[in-house]
Amino acid sequence: MTVTDTTDSVAEDHPPPEDRPLLAGPAVAEEFARLFDLHAVPMHRYLARRVGAEQAHDLVSETFLAAFRQRETYDPALAAAKAWLYGIATNLARRHVRSEVRGLHATARAGRREDDNLAAHDGRVAEQVDAQKLARRIAPAIADLSDGDRDVLLLTSWAGLTTVEVADALGIPVGTVRSRLHRVRRQLRTLTTSEEAHDHD
Repeated sequence: MTVTDTTDSVAEDHPPPEDRPLLAGPAVAEEFARLFDLHAVPMHRYLARRVGAEQAHDLVSETFLAAFRQRETYDPALAAAKAWLYGIATNLARRHVRSEVRGLHATARAGRREDDNLAAHDGRVAEQVDAQKLARRIAPAIADLSDGDRDVLLLTSWAGLTTVEVADALGIPVGTVRSRLHRVRRQLRTLTTSEEAHDHD
């Protein structure tokens, strides 16, 4: 696993037309049922990594309830339903940002203890945990990002949104998304480079 794996491999294409439903009229319930079937599971995975599985379950429900209540404000010409829904989910997740930051720091602390234990195995299992170790080691850096930078990074790497979808979800220009990703990549690459140098000391 490298930092670029989580931020560079994103397409720039706009979402397909079928993800741009018209949420009005007698078929609105069916449209929301389709959107739930399409997005609820991956959205839960994204939110669970941010705030924990139990809170993620509640947030998915809250996201679709909020979306239904706001359906008359949704303009399919401006954003795909996927981006709109993830924007709502991310705003709701921000209420739990303190728990998220605490969780990231706890992940890093647990990772350091596990790394100490692995040293006793003469490196026999080190290759199997390289990716996990890297993820734990950058957790503090992710926790220390601004809310906006963290949202851009995690919507891209954990939710798998394109830069266009992230821009639509957060209501910011695509250029801003790209500049934030560039800045975050640079910060995380610096961290991982220093960690790798430390491992070889």
